Amino acid sequence: MRVDLFDFELPPERIALRPVVPRDAARMLCVSGVGRLEDAYVLDLPKLLRAGDCLVFNDTRVIPAQLEGLRRTFKGETARIGATLHKRIDLRRWQAFIRNAKRLRAGDRIEFGAEVTAIAQERLPDGSFILLFEGHEPVEILLDRAGTMPLPPYIASKRDIDDADKSDYQTMFAEKEGAVAAPTASLHFTPRMMAALAQAGIGHERLTLHVGAGTFLPVKADDTDDHQMHSEWGQIETETAARLNAVRKGGGRLIAVGTTVLRLLESAVGGDGIIQPFEGDTAIFITPGYRFKAIDGLMTNFHLPKSTLFMLVSALMGLDTMQAAYAHAIARDYRFYSYGDSSLLLPNQ
Repeated sequence: MRVDLFDFELPPERIALRPVVPRDAARMLCVSGVGRLEDAYVLDLPKLLRAGDCLVFNDTRVIPAQLEGLRRTFKGETARIGATLHKRIDLRRWQAFIRNAKRLRAGDRIEFGAEVTAIAQERLPDGSFILLFEGHEPVEILLDRAGTMPLPPYIASKRDIDDADKSDYQTMFAEKEGAVAAPTASLHFTPRMMAALAQAGIGHERLTLHVGAGTFLPVKADDTDDHQMHSEWGQIETETAARLNAVRKGGGRLIAVGTTVLRLLESAVGGDGIIQPFEGDTAIFITPGYRFKAIDGLMTNFHLPKSTLFMLVSALMGLDTMQAAYAHAIARDYRFYSYGDSSLLLPNQ
């Protein structure tokens, strides 16, 4: 499909630079399979779902994966280098997107401050680099010393990253370190919200997908067939898969909280609709025409124009429906993107 079909105009003032307080007070646009739009709040979620339904969350934890440093060559030449870690390769190596990459070559050493250094081992075909962090301390400890939270560029370009982001950009489910972007749909949840959901008979489960920085990369191709997704590591444990399948067998619906959860579930499901245990990489790219097999609904924030995530929600609900929903959200002053408001997409309702 043509990528420009997924374009829309978003006024810059609709981009949220901070989350609402409290988190569960955010607005939520409910979109049904027949295109009906209903303005609500995240706090209304227990009334909008049914007893027996199950929300599925991503328990990944964002690491301070944004680094600024100085490149030094064997000849003593220097250059400022920015690095955003994308995906772990092994204990000491990470794939990273590099700013000022034309000044970096394989073999160069980057000093990130706080006695944190890395060697640029290899430039990959997509322009990213493999960085080897020097020393014996775990890389997570090095990042705690030298890194900052990797806020999306549409926020970081408009204000400084500060201490508030250390908690604001982390969900209440954050447990397993490895993400370089937050599963932002879960940012709206609080202990009081989880208690209200439990009282309404709505269950929840967790899986892990370490979100990579590729989630923010624009689609540069003119046709979706020519776009290559970056892979991300995910895991669904055997017991979790069994409980998810039991929910659907019992007549409940699986509601993915975030596109990361949806993509991992759809990567793990078989042709028979049974979700299998999963551990490994996924680069699934969902566009209109895709037949969903694992999920019955999606709770997600509002996404960028011409992004793979707007393509995904258009595949779930229909492109015309989502264009109308986004036009409604813009006209009603909904807040967009990572720190913005939410939407509940129920294709069969």
